[in-house]
Amino acid sequence: MAAALVLAGAGVAGTAGVAGAATGPAGKAAPSAACSTVWGSGNKSATDANAAPLTNIRTGRNACYDRMVFDIGGATAKLGYHVGYVDAFHQDGSGEKIPVKGGAILQIYVSAPSYDPATGKQTYRGSAGKSLPGVNISGYKTFRDTKFGASFEGQTQVGLGVRAKLPFRVLRSGHQLIVDVAHAR
Repeated sequence: MAAALVLAGAGVAGTAGVAGAATGPAGKAAPSAACSTVWGSGNKSATDANAAPLTNIRTGRNACYDRMVFDIGGATAKLGYHVGYVDAFHQDGSGEKIPVKGGAILQIYVSAPSYDPATGKQTYRGSAGKSLPGVNISGYKTFRDTKFGASFEGQTQVGLGVRAKLPFRVLRSGHQLIVDVAHAR
């Protein structure tokens, strides 16, 4: 009995270091057990409003997931969003279908316009139906394509093509909205 408890304790202690490695820099492979997620693939949303404009969209890689970050200039309140898988990506406002490559499409709405609401001046240079400016996802494990949908009625719409319908999570941190998509189920 004592030997079993010692072995079980060694197993727990051995995985504690691995879990920390899963959040390390991309390129350092972590065992699949360290990357298990409970995020799910269902819709996620928060209805908090925001009047601050979107200033940038960027991406990053992690051992367990690919990440998209939306930078919101001067956001003081919580950021509203709606993120979920769709069968086809249609531009908000016009309804025009925008092709997005990948095995699944994650539609992301951020409650931040791509223009300054006070002046109307563009703050993020996305163009409907085009890839996100400055975003290069070549070599990513999960991300396959990005498309700008629209900035309509105070929110910005983005289509993210991913390898398959995988678990994802949405985080809010300061002036940022973060969408992580897992590499595996």
